[in-house]
Amino acid sequence: MSQLQLAAESAVSTRHLSFIESGRARPSREMLLHLARALEVPLREQNGLLLAAGFSPAYTESSLDAPHMAPVREALDRLLRAHDPFPALAVDRRWNLVLANASVLMLIDGIADELLQPPINVMRATLHPYGLARRIVNFEEYAQHLLDRLRRQIFLTGDETLQDLLGELVTYPGVRAGGGEEGQVSQHDVVLPVRIRDASGVLSFFSMISTLGTALDVTLADLAVESFFPADEATSRAVREGARASS
Repeated sequence: MSQLQLAAESAVSTRHLSFIESGRARPSREMLLHLARALEVPLREQNGLLLAAGFSPAYTESSLDAPHMAPVREALDRLLRAHDPFPALAVDRRWNLVLANASVLMLIDGIADELLQPPINVMRATLHPYGLARRIVNFEEYAQHLLDRLRRQIFLTGDETLQDLLGELVTYPGVRAGGGEEGQVSQHDVVLPVRIRDASGVLSFFSMISTLGTALDVTLADLAVESFFPADEATSRAVREGARASS
């Protein structure tokens, strides 16, 4: 973003921005927060920015198990349970599993035990050759989609742990190539599905990502809920019939 673009987004003059950038003016705590919001800096990195400038953090970082987090924890549990019989899970900023509904079992079936030891990293468990990868029919194109999401996170946060994770993931077989095999994306697809081999055939899902839109705690701002929906009627029928058979 150019200085002029930031000035327009933040309603701060280019002259003042130039003074801040060159060190001729020292920004106030409020100005730093104002510019950080205009730049869509995540809450965690806003705290880091304030600390670097000699100010106290603006946002708390609490354990999800803390008593005052109970209403949010309850809401997350309710959201995940309501999505059964389809998989839904919540991850933290580093893709570690935080919560999941019972239907996630259909995704982790067959994954090597060592990948399911806490903390379970969802990216690693999905793309590892002993993970969900061996059941994903359109693996290369889906892997590319996940890596694009991860790279976007790294761009926004500069998180070195995520950078290390990306460096690991691209060494896995089939991950470095993108695009998938020709013909795997149907002309009728309107979203990219993940197609997973199952005892009943091939299950096809697309997902939606949910975040807390008004989070003022770093832990909550980092959380993302991914809910998987059937991409076709055959998948919907197979999953519902399987759920009835196991109940």
